[in-house]
This record gives sequence, C-alpha cells and structure tokens, in this order.
Amino acid sequence: MHAKTLAIATLLAALPMASHAADKFVHLAFANAVQAATASGKLDGSVKFYLAGTTPTGQLTVVNDNVDVARKTNAFGKKDQVTCDWALQSVLIALQDDAKKAGANAVTDIVSNYNGSEYRDSQNYECHVGFLMSGVELKAKLAKVQ
Repeated sequence: MHAKTLAIATLLAALPMASHAADKFVHLAFANAVQAATASGKLDGSVKFYLAGTTPTGQLTVVNDNVDVARKTNAFGKKDQVTCDWALQSVLIALQDDAKKAGANAVTDIVSNYNGSEYRDSQNYECHVGFLMSGVELKAKLAKVQ
C-alpha cells in the first residue's frame, strides 16, 4: 500500500474513536446565552425563558406542556462555551417561534433533556460536547403570563 494511502486509511479508521474520545457534559450559565441572543437580535424579547425552579410573576396559563427541541452544531476546533451557546441559542429561537405560534409569551419549566436524560438546574443548562459536534436539548412548557 502506498504510504499516503496508508496514512489516510489510518486517519479514517481513527476518526470514529476520536469522535467519542472527547464526549463530555458541560454545564453553562443559561442567562448569559439568552442575554447574548437577545443583544444580537436572534431573540426579539417577546418571549421570556424560565428554567425549572424559576417562575414568572403573574397569572400563568400553560398552552402546551410538552415541548422538546434539540439542536447540534459543529464543535471541531472550537471552545465548548462558543459551540454550546450557539446550540442553545438555536434551541431558544425554535422555542420562541413555537411559543409565538401557540400564542404564548413564556417558555417555562425548562430542563435539559439530552437523549431523554433530564438535568434540572435553576441557573445552568447542559450541553454535550464531542470531538465533532456539540448538542443541546431542552424540554419545556409554553405558557401565557398575564
């Protein structure tokens, strides 16, 4: 086998192992990502987000009690915070759109729910970081707050 072909074959054989080698869970500040998404205009501020353990003030009417959104992004060669916040912001945009379609102005009882494994925290979200991809999955309720 030609040396170049052998090197490529060895690299390709190692990629599946490398993609799992860096798999880890990280917990990052939820409010920072929401604030950055709002400041950049990705979120318009018409829908508020509340992690489980925090509650909006006012009358709460749940319009959908079972929303689940997952997003992944390229993590290769990037810092965990950057890729995780990017994935979270993508989830938040989808939740904002779902809330507006349902006539809701809040997303409540938000928990991380990556592959059905729930992580509850009143300040942080969970992100799964691998060699190639980072992913965030949130489960929540859509509600009207008056």
